[in-house]
Amino acid sequence: MHLPKITPQLSLVLVCPQIPPNTGNVARLCAVTGCRLVLVGPLGFSIAQKDLRRAGLDYWDKVFQSFFPSLEEYAAAHQDTRMHLFSSHAVKSYWQTEFRPGDHLVFGSEQHGLPAWFTESRASCLTTIPMLPDRRCLNLSTSVGIAAYEALRQLSFPGTPAAR
Repeated sequence: MHLPKITPQLSLVLVCPQIPPNTGNVARLCAVTGCRLVLVGPLGFSIAQKDLRRAGLDYWDKVFQSFFPSLEEYAAAHQDTRMHLFSSHAVKSYWQTEFRPGDHLVFGSEQHGLPAWFTESRASCLTTIPMLPDRRCLNLSTSVGIAAYEALRQLSFPGTPAAR
């Protein structure tokens, strides 16, 4: 079967992910939505690791992916890119965010989130997924899925009611 050429509408960026199944789940999400997966190191695991491959199943060959060894290198390469930095400490909800083709949805590591030096200079890009008070945060791959599908809904992703 020949798959049609897909131009990714969004990039899902994981900064220093530590838990292989989370990254594998996001890779699988990218494969089924056509989003680009961007991994920013250092990673807390090897991409060849068994758990990561199991979570991503046989989708790795269908994932548009790129890798940056550090957040500094990613930031330098994407100075003019529209970014949405997801943080449980942000005030603006993703429901208040307008997503556009080419946007990068950026998520920090499971343990530490995004570094302050990166978010402080991009405060207007901070967005959050609403939660009840006194809860720490959502799982990384769950957060990425929630945000990605809202962005894709706004972009009339095939299969959504707006795109039919």
